[in-house]
Amino acid sequence: MATARATPPLAAFVLHSYDWSESSLIVDLFTRSQGRVVVVAKGAKRPTSNFRPLLLPFHPLTVWLSRAATDEQGEVKSLRAVEWGGGAPLPAPALMSGFYLNELLLKGLARQDAHPALFDAYAETLAELTLPATAAGADAEAVALRAFELVLLRELGWLPELDVVTASAEPLAAERRYTLSPEAGIVADPGGAPGTTWVALQAALLHGSAAALRQACAADAAALRTPLRNLVHYHLGTAQLRTRRVGLQLQRLAALPPER
Repeated sequence: MATARATPPLAAFVLHSYDWSESSLIVDLFTRSQGRVVVVAKGAKRPTSNFRPLLLPFHPLTVWLSRAATDEQGEVKSLRAVEWGGGAPLPAPALMSGFYLNELLLKGLARQDAHPALFDAYAETLAELTLPATAAGADAEAVALRAFELVLLRELGWLPELDVVTASAEPLAAERRYTLSPEAGIVADPGGAPGTTWVALQAALLHGSAAALRQACAADAAALRTPLRNLVHYHLGTAQLRTRRVGLQLQRLAALPPER
């Protein structure tokens, strides 16, 4: 019989989990060094399980996995141990944004494909979403989401250079406005963001500073929302993500008059 061997500790977040048996779960993890990893958490549904209170989304974890000696390349591994990494819980108003991030990763990332920069951006974005609205600013949640979308698109190879017109490679003019088209890249558009915004975004992405990227997004976050979402949807092959559909349904419910 093959013996189980432990992998090195992995920094991880839970993206999604579902029942595997009466007592166990299949858990989709996002790890820094191995990307998306699917694991079996045996006995995780039992009331006495050490896994039960830890395998929740939006919390940093350290995990140890085990694999059979004869299954070095197997995609599904067993969860051996978990440690909580601290951090504040995601507040209720930010939960839909958190699930939106998870859906992007679940749909966009292949398994076993590491993206350390994207992992760091995810952790940084969750930290931003935990800040009180008064401390973070009224538009901080939208700015954090735009910054994450940019890093995701860049890491997956879906983002063109933002400081030039894609078709001609002509540098953007500061006084003109541009948008990001899924089919054509950066194009002139009177209703888009100023050229200076796109140039600043490109510089922040190259620099790798999360704070600088959020600052660049904050300059015109409203104008960035639609083109970035359209580019994400274009590459994911969907017109609307599930979290967006649920969010719209919740908005409609909130607008209904109370029952009397």
